[in-house]
Amino acid sequence: MKLLHRGEFARPGKLKAHQQAAWAVQSAYVAQSSAFYRALWKGKHPSADLRDLPELPLSDKAQLRISQADHPPFGDYMAAPRSAAVRLHRTSGTTGQAMNLALSARDCHATETVGGRCQSAAGLTPDHTVVHCLNYQMWMGGLTDHMTLQATGAMVVPFGVGSTELLVRTIREVGINAISCTPSYPAVLERVIAEKFPGMKPRDLGLKLGLFGGEAGLDDPAFRDRLRDIWGMEPRNANYGVSDVFCNFAAQCEHDTRLHFMAADILYPELVDPDSGAALPLAAGQTGELVLTHLMRDCQPLVRFRSGDIITVDTTEPCACGRTGFRFRVVGRSDDMVVVRGLNLFPTMVAAVINGFEALSGDYRIVLDGPPPYDSLPVTAELAEGQAAGEGLARQVETAIKAKLGATARVTLVPHGTLPLTEGKTKRVIRGR
Repeated sequence: MKLLHRGEFARPGKLKAHQQAAWAVQSAYVAQSSAFYRALWKGKHPSADLRDLPELPLSDKAQLRISQADHPPFGDYMAAPRSAAVRLHRTSGTTGQAMNLALSARDCHATETVGGRCQSAAGLTPDHTVVHCLNYQMWMGGLTDHMTLQATGAMVVPFGVGSTELLVRTIREVGINAISCTPSYPAVLERVIAEKFPGMKPRDLGLKLGLFGGEAGLDDPAFRDRLRDIWGMEPRNANYGVSDVFCNFAAQCEHDTRLHFMAADILYPELVDPDSGAALPLAAGQTGELVLTHLMRDCQPLVRFRSGDIITVDTTEPCACGRTGFRFRVVGRSDDMVVVRGLNLFPTMVAAVINGFEALSGDYRIVLDGPPPYDSLPVTAELAEGQAAGEGLARQVETAIKAKLGATARVTLVPHGTLPLTEGKTKRVIRGR
């Protein structure tokens, strides 16, 4: 099986037939080659009919961790011989043990093709010179995302992380007009520009397009407006993926800031209830945990894999851009959810409130010193540069959180620059041990 040409624009009938044919091949391959799934399925051969997929048990990250610990380095869900793997990546390990990811040549090609669809939808073209500022040291977001950027025809500058002063000089000297990074990284650049380049403003660098991924934040209109005002660039949510499954398979387009699912010809999506695991309809207005199945994968095929991401499907109708995948928002991660007096809260919800205060920088942490249950939400918020903690500001933020989220919060304000800025993923929820 091959990817559909311009599969993100495929009509429903053509896509459905392709998915069914791909699953018939993939299900037989997994049953024959994956010891992990043979054990999970108790030796039963899965139905070749994609409509029967929900009858199979779910799989999750905890099971994969055990598999790799018991069968290093790739786990017994490695379905291809080691000689078939041409690339090794490792996950960031932000939620636990780092995982080894093996890719065959076909896996690499598919990853780069689908990721290229996403970067193109977000506006990257051969007319751009884009600097890529994610970690290249084994992390999937480095080299693999580089290749998705390159698939658009753009000139890609493989910068990585660190040496921020050199990055500023390189952007100016080379005439770079686009940047690929996490949403929190521009704040790092702003601080370096202010300290090391007197008189320079971020917009003086000439960046016109920001391609963001790896963290939440870009769903907030206030955060987008801030990037436009300070940098003079158009922020685009260009890079959503689940490392164990697929590097990048969703992005926005110029018409709609919501994420477009762009991998339906190689990745089959489902929704489940995050608590019970019961199947939910993938329909407009539905919220649930995203579950993913590879329709084509050589090295580490996954079937009904729980992503841990809670999403809301906004619409399943084609977009004005012509792309036909459903459009969705990421509400948060199940492991970042904090339950306060029965309310399910995610960091993105808190960020939306904090970004509404001009006196705050937008940076924050939710520090949980003890185990649940929680009667209130402890939030540490950073003041904006040059701002002091005015009388009653903390109380105003607490009142806003109560009004908009329904939860009681305990807000602590700290001076600008107190919270550490990271060049990789920023962890917003800090849990005590």
